[in-house]
Amino acid sequence: MSFLRFLFTKAFLKQLGLAVLAILAFCMLVLLYLRFSTNHSQSIEVPDLSKLSLEEVDQKLTDMDLRWQLLDSTNYNPDYPKRSVIEQIPAAGSFVKEERKIYLTLNRSNYPKLKVPNVVGRTKRQAEPTLLSLGFKIGKITYIPYIAKDEVMQIKYKGSVIAPGTELEKTSVIDLVLGDGKGSLRAGIKESSNDDSPDGTE
Repeated sequence: MSFLRFLFTKAFLKQLGLAVLAILAFCMLVLLYLRFSTNHSQSIEVPDLSKLSLEEVDQKLTDMDLRWQLLDSTNYNPDYPKRSVIEQIPAAGSFVKEERKIYLTLNRSNYPKLKVPNVVGRTKRQAEPTLLSLGFKIGKITYIPYIAKDEVMQIKYKGSVIAPGTELEKTSVIDLVLGDGKGSLRAGIKESSNDDSPDGTE
């Protein structure tokens, strides 16, 4: 009973109140420290870095207390300057804390080079989807005498016959020389592959 009476004495209640206040004060100090040390109330809007060079990016982000890191350059967009920013993470308009790292992808200097597949001997219907799926474009279609109609006899780039496996930039325009269905001998076609005229004549 004496212990229970002590719990309700003014001295105990006073000590208890002081202890509660001390705990609350400590908790508030910890929260304020965390808020200050993590810049909880500070946020920076990420700028739009698209089409900027690395030098321009470095200047802008340094002034804003932000950092950047370059990712692999895998894409090419002709609407963007070469070696300029084509993608960024986080996106423009996002809010981040100072010293946050912005990840950048640069525009390539040009399209990647690809090997031209062997479509010689295939039909036009087979050859065109094969070339288009790799990113090449189909240019001029011409015909030369050969018994099989629409069979690919030659592939050309900028007027010159090229061999399968030749490396060209993606989106390069490839011309097709097809059989007209009226000829008869392949030998004559093979000989004509050494000149650049579509009809095999000099």
